[in-house]
Amino acid sequence: MSEDHVIIVGASHAGAGAASSLRQMGYDGAITLIGEETVAPYHRPPLSKAYLSGEADRASLLLRPEESYAEHDITLRLGERVGAIHTDDKTVQLDSGERLAWSHLILATGARVRPLPIPGADRNGVYYLRDTQDVEAIRAKIVKGGRAVIIGGGYIGLETAASLTKLGMEVTLLEAQDRILQRVTSPVMSDFYRQVHREAGVTILEGCLASEIAGGNASPHLVKTSCGQSHPADLVIIGIGVIPNTDLAEFAGLTISNGIQVNEYCQTSHPDIFAIGDVAAQYSPLYEREVRIESVPDATEQGKTVARFITGQPKPHEALPWFWSDQFDLKLQIAGLSDGYDDVVVRGDQAAHSFAAYYFKGDRLLAVDAVNAPRDFMMARMALSKGKTLDKAVLRDQTAELKTALK
Repeated sequence: MSEDHVIIVGASHAGAGAASSLRQMGYDGAITLIGEETVAPYHRPPLSKAYLSGEADRASLLLRPEESYAEHDITLRLGERVGAIHTDDKTVQLDSGERLAWSHLILATGARVRPLPIPGADRNGVYYLRDTQDVEAIRAKIVKGGRAVIIGGGYIGLETAASLTKLGMEVTLLEAQDRILQRVTSPVMSDFYRQVHREAGVTILEGCLASEIAGGNASPHLVKTSCGQSHPADLVIIGIGVIPNTDLAEFAGLTISNGIQVNEYCQTSHPDIFAIGDVAAQYSPLYEREVRIESVPDATEQGKTVARFITGQPKPHEALPWFWSDQFDLKLQIAGLSDGYDDVVVRGDQAAHSFAAYYFKGDRLLAVDAVNAPRDFMMARMALSKGKTLDKAVLRDQTAELKTALK
């Protein structure tokens, strides 16, 4: 390899995007993208939606055709794992023992599923949903009229419940907290999605903790709960969050908090090592605290930030976090982070499945959850990106023009 060599650990959306951005911004040194999976980098959001339901195939998931990496002189090394980072001689060591030298190192190691610490969670036929292999194993167990138990009532759990219900399965969803989506949104949104799922036939049990997964007499599994109930299941899926993959960074002596700590240029405590995507913890001037964003748009922007820095065009990462979730016929678009809100203003018609919940702290806009309401999403996103807020009184007036709410 030439002396000028960027190694990217993690063939994720973040990692692949960083490689592409480097070339687009004129970097002419060597680029090596290393991934543990044997498939080229792909979109993960459709896994619990279109890919699980069979509406999308593997080829359609790819971020770009595999041959395009070679066309742009990006060395793609799949099915390989980096076991250690050595900062003294600026090398990474693969599990095979091979060492590769780098001038700049980008960690896009993502996150792994949070394991459920109960008896039986490791039974054959109990799945997590994180990659294509997980989804393909799950799809093999889907039978119309079969029974599925989903443990976890966050967005992944609800998206999976929607997909399995559309495929004809009887779905029971268990949420340990008092309400679904409790960690990420308001009671307004929890109530709405609970009603939507129940009307579609999903059984939702809140404040109910899975305590054991055993073998059933008339079914492969029997999910026992803290509520004293037992739920027979042909398929069990666990979705209780993720843990950032910081092990490599810790071994290298990098500063760790809720992820790998980075500055406004996604630079770690080592000046030539960067971290992007789900694994990166970064201070947000907008929210005045450190955040770790699990979002494709944020991962993409962080990759661009690093590419600019390496090519001598530094520009701080200031992108507004935004997300989305597809369930049944509902497209939820989220702009900003609602943590710390003290007021929620709802605009639109929940019964018609088209409305938005605006989150405020005092008169300051923090975030929006927009259900089938793209105009509300775009208005809030624009306001937040420009450091502005929206007028609560205008938002509450359903007859007022939305654009007049901008302050």
